[in-house]
Amino acid sequence: MAIDWHQYRCKGYFDELFEAPGIARPAARTLVEHLAQMSASELSERRIAAELAIKIMGVTFTVYSEGRNVDRSWPFDIIPRTIGRAEWERTERGLQQRATALNHFIQDIYGPQKIVRDKVFPGSLLKESANFRKQCIGMKPRNGVWAHICGSDLVRDGDGTLYVLEDNLRVPSGVSYMVENRLVTKRVFPELFQNSTILPVDDYPAQLYDMLAAMSPRPGNRPSIVLLTPGIFNSAYFEHSWLAQQMGIELVQGSDLFVGDDDIVYMRTIYGPKRVDVIYRRIDDLFLDPEVFHKDSILGVAGLMRAWLKNKVALVNAPGAGVADDKVVYAFVPEMIRYYLGEDAILPNVPSYLCMRKRDRDHVLANLDKLVVKPANESGGYGMMIGPRASKKEREKFADLIQANPRNYMAQPTLSLSTAPTLADGAIEPRHLDLRPFILSRGDSVYVTTGGLTRVAMTKGSLVVNSSQGGGAKDTWIVDLDGEPEVLTVNTQSQAQSQTAPAVAKTPRSARKRRAA
Repeated sequence: MAIDWHQYRCKGYFDELFEAPGIARPAARTLVEHLAQMSASELSERRIAAELAIKIMGVTFTVYSEGRNVDRSWPFDIIPRTIGRAEWERTERGLQQRATALNHFIQDIYGPQKIVRDKVFPGSLLKESANFRKQCIGMKPRNGVWAHICGSDLVRDGDGTLYVLEDNLRVPSGVSYMVENRLVTKRVFPELFQNSTILPVDDYPAQLYDMLAAMSPRPGNRPSIVLLTPGIFNSAYFEHSWLAQQMGIELVQGSDLFVGDDDIVYMRTIYGPKRVDVIYRRIDDLFLDPEVFHKDSILGVAGLMRAWLKNKVALVNAPGAGVADDKVVYAFVPEMIRYYLGEDAILPNVPSYLCMRKRDRDHVLANLDKLVVKPANESGGYGMMIGPRASKKEREKFADLIQANPRNYMAQPTLSLSTAPTLADGAIEPRHLDLRPFILSRGDSVYVTTGGLTRVAMTKGSLVVNSSQGGGAKDTWIVDLDGEPEVLTVNTQSQAQSQTAPAVAKTPRSARKRRAA
């Protein structure tokens, strides 16, 4: 039997592929038409093919469990998530605007702090900021860029509004999986790339290399660029090695580098020391330099901060950029955009309550069963409480935590996260998802990936999309549509039932040359 899309129920949520049962959104029409002609067994075969491709390609992630590091194959759903190009272009502008304002903010915070003096941003937040680095005060990185790479998480609410949920500015990860998702989808559904204009994503390594090269303190020379990894036991080590390989740069650990008496960073090679111009670091600030931060760190390089402060080497992202990677600071980004750029934010924040404010705190404590409570500087979905699904004991625990340290907590309404059809347990069911595009800033331009990493809560009803907590991923298609959008009505009769009935009824549209992603 062919897939009966009329049986697919969005259950009151905004669905990324369907407006209503059997009624596809314009960007999803070709995909839905194709899937409507496939049987459950055919879909299962494609899913197995995807799992095999992931194993052959060696796409893994690491889960820390009970003191052990466990490598697992990347969890992947074969049904892509689709977005129209016109909508994406607006999203892209919003992300460029946001990244620009955030870099202005970080430079200002480590400089004159005008935004504090003008009482747009409370200086008291810096005193208890876990990621404000006083060692960075007065530093001016090349082109004024601190957060060269940003992964901003986007979510869509029940009415279709797209919100920025948070900004990841320290060592954002996941971009390798975005590209690998596309490669797997091409293997599983090669025919779809002949019939749809799906914008490509495979230029990211080249864009990243160009941005890194532009940060070199020795312009005009071919820069020496390395990727600094904590090592093979890090959960993102697959991505570290993948990016280094794709860019053709050295993958190094702290022991491979040293800082000379001239405050220049060198890499140890079989031919002798080689100067390093740019370090794409995937190590947290506090482990970068034992002379400045954790004295017992063996992951970083002694003297690295000294070399960076003297502009002898570029560090990407810059130390201290995490001051804006704070869920409390996040609430002020719309004000930052108005203050630094004189514009209204294109992409809104999720409405937020800051527990450091008494009125907000009282509201949060009175409504813990309705809100999502987050600590300011955790990541990966850890340390948060989803009120409607928390026990009374959990809510009481968070009430105590908030009272003890109001600055460290903020809360947001429980959003009705959008869904998309997902192949789960042999059936197609809606699952909640988010989207993490990646933004590269180099000072003179801001690049945004075409789409991003769509993360899916593979467990029915769950809102947690992180792979470390049971989430998976989908390929993200930015689809270039022809002419005016049209509504697609799926005819779910199989060809065996009706040889004359078309699989899809739609209005005619002009033909155009297709470009494969």
